Amino acid sequence: MKKIDARGKQCPLPVIETKKALEQSAPGETVEVIVDNDIAVQNLSKFAVQKKMSFKSQKNSEGEFVVWITSGTAADTAAKESVDYCIPDSRRQGTVIVLSSDAMGNGDETLGKLLMKGFIYAVTKQDTLPETVIMYNGGAKLSCEGSESAGDLKNLEAQGVTVLTCGTCLNHYGLTEKLAAGSVTNMYDIAERLSRASLIIRP
Repeated sequence: MKKIDARGKQCPLPVIETKKALEQSAPGETVEVIVDNDIAVQNLSKFAVQKKMSFKSQKNSEGEFVVWITSGTAADTAAKESVDYCIPDSRRQGTVIVLSSDAMGNGDETLGKLLMKGFIYAVTKQDTLPETVIMYNGGAKLSCEGSESAGDLKNLEAQGVTVLTCGTCLNHYGLTEKLAAGSVTNMYDIAERLSRASLIIRP
């Protein structure tokens, strides 16, 4: 069985690498692919269905999925460009979500953190996604190790959303080495992105 570790790779790379492995496999041979988001699983499923190949998947953890695809005949694997199997970009250009705290609203902090977790998860399920998510001050904690929202932010990133966290804020909270989703940004970049945004959402 051929095995592919496609974690951290953006579409269409997981599909391209899987397609190549299947083309080099004997009929009936299975290729195992490890990915880190549900979108990659859906893209591989779409590829397998189009090629009429056997497909199954399993979620091992929040950031690890295993997919098994069994090769068919040579004709089955003569695929067109793999990019066709990627889920279309559903981002709304110019929309920026700003998260300045790890809690949503005022009042009970425990409730606020629960609401923020629910909000970020709900964003991942929208038909239209934001172009960018920016986190600063307390919001910087959301994209770091130990955050229950880090997986959802990775999911958004895998779908093409730009996920950014203020570097000064990470340093202030001692989280510089703990970033788990997205990349580090600075206040100049944040100001520039906000100034040109067509819609800013602050939950």
